[in-house]
Amino acid sequence: MRIFLFALAFALFHLTAPDGALLAQAPAQQPAAKTPPKAPDTVPVPAAPVSKHYPILVIAHGNEPVWSLRLGMKGPERLDRANYPPIVLDPGETSADDPGKAWTYHAKDTATGADVSVKLFREACSDAAAEIKYTFRVVVDHAQIGTLNGCGQSMPEQFPEFRKKNQLNPDDNPDAKDKDKDKDKDKDKDKKTVLEPITNFKPPVAVAYLDAAGRVILSRGAIKRTVAASGAAMSLSHDGKKLLYTRSDSKTGPERTIVLYDWDSGRAKDLLHGNVRQAFWSPNDSRVAFLNFQDQKWQVWTFPAGAPEKAAVFYPENVVALQGWASATTVLATDLQNAYWISEDKPAQTIPLKEIYGETFQVMNSDTLRVHPLNSGLLLISAYYTNAPAGTPVDSIGLNASFFLYEIRAKRRVVLCPTDTWGRSAEWSRDGLQVFFSRLVPPKAFQNSRIFWDGTGSRRYEGASDLTVGQ
Repeated sequence: MRIFLFALAFALFHLTAPDGALLAQAPAQQPAAKTPPKAPDTVPVPAAPVSKHYPILVIAHGNEPVWSLRLGMKGPERLDRANYPPIVLDPGETSADDPGKAWTYHAKDTATGADVSVKLFREACSDAAAEIKYTFRVVVDHAQIGTLNGCGQSMPEQFPEFRKKNQLNPDDNPDAKDKDKDKDKDKDKDKKTVLEPITNFKPPVAVAYLDAAGRVILSRGAIKRTVAASGAAMSLSHDGKKLLYTRSDSKTGPERTIVLYDWDSGRAKDLLHGNVRQAFWSPNDSRVAFLNFQDQKWQVWTFPAGAPEKAAVFYPENVVALQGWASATTVLATDLQNAYWISEDKPAQTIPLKEIYGETFQVMNSDTLRVHPLNSGLLLISAYYTNAPAGTPVDSIGLNASFFLYEIRAKRRVVLCPTDTWGRSAEWSRDGLQVFFSRLVPPKAFQNSRIFWDGTGSRRYEGASDLTVGQ
């Protein structure tokens, strides 16, 4: 028993002794525990590549209102609306909202600088009017015009410039483009090349104008007749056979006469005498509106065609100028503050001229406002610049004359007269595609000119000034 206790005490002593006391008798050392290997730094997973390919060569359109959009090789290039001139767009950046499914194209309205965005969604789209299924749903947002909804389809055959400039590999999808590789070398080309030539216009059959000597000339086809030695405020009937004009009867007084010239008979007839002026045919030539100075006011009066003795007041309040008929029952008149749509079947409507003219033009009593023959919401205004662009010609008293288009609903203003041209007395053609105006030719001569409503096709026309269009 003693031997057992001694052995146990010996073992316990060696187990609890300092490490140095065990060097001689300690068993072989165990291998050091291995340090766990350091976890490698996390390697970032590459982001999924974002496609830079966007649909191009797309024709989009919609209804209510009727519109269409051309989305070319660089993006949106032109927006068209029924009975409005086309809008040229300057393409900007494009982004993939949902790669392969949705894209946003940015652009600028080149005439006004307004922002435009076009959203394309690759999803089935139906046009109820045509009962056709389209590839894209399209939403166009114009800062001035508003939102337009419609459908679109890839239609390369509608883009002749694509066939000329197409540098894509034949295996490439013509419905897509790589923006990084698509570098158009013609960056500075005229933006108006996206406009299609206007070929469906109708040259007037009958026009009236003042020649260089101030005589009233009526022209039908190749036949020209001198109607009067002088005259002003001409209005030609829609069949081009009856001409109204105002003759001054006094060099010092206000006495005037409204005269009717009939082409078939070749005779002129005095209709109304007094302090009268600015006679206009109604759209169907059944009535005549004119200004009559009564009760110290310029009032709007009308009479049935062929019965001037039945003339009666139409609007008793004072105006400065009569601007013609806006419809069969409504005339447009102005003073120096407002434009008035005066109707016999509804309350008069008023728009401040400052809203129409903006800061670019100044209001004067000689200005003219003309309603588009097919779109009562589009005006053609002749006015003088407040601050003219550099290089704009001036007349003998230092005024810069121009004319512009104004959209009543969108409040969109577009200068139509070229900046190198002094233009005045602008009038619509009957088809609404042409504008005729008086152009100042240095030093003091005038000539009639024509320009299309999209700003193209400028050319000289017959006569010196004040051209009005009939048939």
